[in-house]
Amino acid sequence: MRENWRSKLSVLAGASALALSAVTATPALADEAPVGPQEVQMPADVKIVEGGATDPGAAVLFPADQDDQAGPVESVDPAGPVETPVQGGQVEAVGAAKATPSSSTCLGSTAAYGVSGCFQHNGDIVWAGDTKKDGMSAAVGVYTDYGRAEEVCVNKLGVDTWATCNKDYREGGDVRLRVLRYDGDTGKFYQPETWSGWIPVDGKY
Repeated sequence: MRENWRSKLSVLAGASALALSAVTATPALADEAPVGPQEVQMPADVKIVEGGATDPGAAVLFPADQDDQAGPVESVDPAGPVETPVQGGQVEAVGAAKATPSSSTCLGSTAAYGVSGCFQHNGDIVWAGDTKKDGMSAAVGVYTDYGRAEEVCVNKLGVDTWATCNKDYREGGDVRLRVLRYDGDTGKFYQPETWSGWIPVDGKY
């Protein structure tokens, strides 16, 4: 009788442990908000650039939605944005690309909860799209394979908008994107986050 009771207790304990491990091991999906914000530690000297808006009246479509669009992509202003200092050591980028790039031009498309980003090789433009109304901003970090300091392009324009940061990267180099959320009130970054693969600056894979 005692052996039978021990056997049942052992089976019950094993089933409980299995159920607990299944619950704790299940990750949150990319388009679901995490239970609570999980802060991402960034270097103290990381440069934050506030992205500019597209021209008033320009049709703003996410690059992934433009596969069916025909015609050439409008050119980018060669002067790029004018950077002006703002509080907290940040830099504000004033001005942006004249039109949203086609999906064939914007490389390394990467997305996580509330944010989408890509790199436009003709003009070295980083695109940051905000896809969720949650009080936070879309942020796209840019890393290089040649030691240049990390920079983050932040979209503070609101949900369903794209912001651009015009940068100049070494033509023979590669860049990598890191998309995540940014809280402008605290200056902190939050998960979930996703990384792109390495993207050639000249667009030639």
